[in-house]
Amino acid sequence: MENITKKEIQYPYLTKPVEIYERSNGHKIVFAHKEGGLVNISSWVKTGSINETDENNGISHFLEHLMFKGTHKHKAGYFDKTLESKGAIVNAATWKDYTFYYVTLPQGPNGEYFKQAIELHADMMLDPIIPEEEIGAPFTLGDNTVKTKRERHVVIEEIRMRQDQPWTKIYNSTNNNMYTSHPYKRDVIGFPETIAAISRETILDYYKTHYTPNNITTIVAGDFDHEEILQKVCKEFDFKGRENHQNLQHAIDTPTQESKYIELTGKINTGFLITGWLGPIAKDIKDNIGLEIINIIMGEGQSARLYQNLIEKAKEPIFNIVATDFYNFKDGGNFFIQANFKSDKKEDAINLLKKETEKILNNDITEKEFNKAKKKLKVRFAEGAETVSEIAENIGYYMTVCDDLDLAEKYIEVLDSYTIEETTAVAKKYLALNNAVTTVLLPE
Repeated sequence: MENITKKEIQYPYLTKPVEIYERSNGHKIVFAHKEGGLVNISSWVKTGSINETDENNGISHFLEHLMFKGTHKHKAGYFDKTLESKGAIVNAATWKDYTFYYVTLPQGPNGEYFKQAIELHADMMLDPIIPEEEIGAPFTLGDNTVKTKRERHVVIEEIRMRQDQPWTKIYNSTNNNMYTSHPYKRDVIGFPETIAAISRETILDYYKTHYTPNNITTIVAGDFDHEEILQKVCKEFDFKGRENHQNLQHAIDTPTQESKYIELTGKINTGFLITGWLGPIAKDIKDNIGLEIINIIMGEGQSARLYQNLIEKAKEPIFNIVATDFYNFKDGGNFFIQANFKSDKKEDAINLLKKETEKILNNDITEKEFNKAKKKLKVRFAEGAETVSEIAENIGYYMTVCDDLDLAEKYIEVLDSYTIEETTAVAKKYLALNNAVTTVLLPE
């Protein structure tokens, strides 16, 4: 067998260590043991909008669609139809740092379904044809002579549907203005003009550049013979000498030093708002946990502060929706406050959200809500080890975004030792009002 190095990680809440195999070509294979009849196989590629330019913005997501359009062995539709007939869930997703493809299915008699899934999954990952007749010819937007509409038009329609949504408008505006030069400023899904014009050659070049052994991690979660499946995965994932590619390293943007305010109008009846801040890099597990705690305390669910103070207990109802969200990214996450409010109460809405943020900055976290948030994070981590798909997705995140599965092993230890003082320090470090970018969307 080929030269492979092996490493074990004591992943929390799993009964056996997670095994990481690194092949000589850089392709990583991860095995996670989970009792039961279901198995998940997924491949995570270190490419998303982080590797895009203004000229090809949206190509990662477009390519994700096209990966299912057949190989030299199998025609378009065969992959989905064959596996779904065996009870499989087949899907994919694209985000800023990654694109991943997965299959969850029963192992079948003597593991036959599972082995076939490995074969088909590897074939799709390594030999997509990306045929012109499935893509559709490039065209200029507004050209009504285009009659043959294929996947290119499906993606354009998906983009247009999102562009009409108020939340998308203000998210894109806030996200774009939080960054100066980092590729994260672009929308992952791209723009109709870009997708309409991009050629098959450009898509193939992008695939060949980024879908290389060192950029792909294949994860298998379930109950199986590790030695047998390792040989099977290595056999099917035959890269045939494909050269590796080192992704560009981008300078990490610093937050704005003066708060930014953008006001938009649209055909709506109420006001929408998103305020955003730049957060820590994904590998900074301690600061990320701090913002996860703040996210739960401030705005996650109806028991959180924002909902209780601004909706449930409000003397004068201004808000219809108010919440927070926190995203982890390789080169720095995002913390958001989002609200839907009565449009004639814009100034009141903005001031109330500022006051709630200032409370967090001024060491206003109680022991009760702090302990509740920590407990919720611990339960959430444990729940992430309950199914093969959740296990694979969490491992994929740590391997692809953090480049370090050891961080999963440390997560509970760091969380258990966290203090209120450390949480307040993280809030002051990242959520200062002068580092905030706010977009408001009002009725025309």
